Amino acid sequence: MGSAGDYVEAKTLDAWLGQTALPSVPTVYIGLYTATPTDVNASGTEVTGGSYARVAVTNNTTNWPAATGTNPSTKANGVAVTFPAPTANWGTAVAFSIYDAPTGGNELFWGPLAANKTINSGDPAPSFAIGTLQVTAD
Repeated sequence: MGSAGDYVEAKTLDAWLGQTALPSVPTVYIGLYTATPTDVNASGTEVTGGSYARVAVTNNTTNWPAATGTNPSTKANGVAVTFPAPTANWGTAVAFSIYDAPTGGNELFWGPLAANKTINSGDPAPSFAIGTLQVTAD
């Protein structure tokens, strides 16, 4: 199960209690992790080196279909996320994070991958259905 990052939690509270508009995020950036992040921005261990880069995903209903369910509500990506082909060993990817920038930025959401994947130099470009994000309030 994943969660919203602290940044999103604070912005959501401000929107509902104070009528502050939520920021517009036309593109989100998916990162891969070898150690699972938490709600704290820049936590966990993001893959680095060997042609790794976060993947830009247009923030629309094709790429992010409507949330479903209650207690918790869940959200899953509608299309696979494909990373660049690795030119070095990336390790075993276990989690993802969604950011508002290609580097640095604010962590919006995070969660475990549907299945862990070891990614080595020379492997084909890794592609993921990143998993179902279960959004909870904590």
